[in-house]
Amino acid sequence: MTVTPERTATAVASDPRHLVSPDLFGRLVDRIARDEQVSTEHAERVMTQTLAFLQACALTPGAGLSPSRAVDVGWHTFVLHTREYAEFCDRIAGRFIHHTPTGDSATDGPVTAVGATVAAMRAAGLPVDIELWVSSADCSQCHAGCYDSPNFPEGA
Repeated sequence: MTVTPERTATAVASDPRHLVSPDLFGRLVDRIARDEQVSTEHAERVMTQTLAFLQACALTPGAGLSPSRAVDVGWHTFVLHTREYAEFCDRIAGRFIHHTPTGDSATDGPVTAVGATVAAMRAAGLPVDIELWVSSADCSQCHAGCYDSPNFPEGA
């Protein structure tokens, strides 16, 4: 499936929360709030930025965009819903958006990638909740940054 300009322009012009069903958005928000012990409002912000980030990945394949620490929580949560996540990726990107850990977190690579991600999101007209983008993307699972890897081998 190929993402057409008309399709992405429509998606970008709307609230990223509308990229998934209200039911799925609610389930993802509830999981973030419960697992991270944060308010529902904060979890909604995280999930909204996660969807915006994934839309940016769809719009800029090969850019190696990286989430902030907060947004990575939303990405991890969404990936756990494998069927819904795979369908979402196919629908918005025409490909699976792989969650790929990077190397050593001691380098400034993840911070630089997060800055590029915010710039890409703004260039695409996506909303940026800057408070959720101030830290680097080192998550507890990979101890480094994570990014969209469009060059991941098919079928893997």
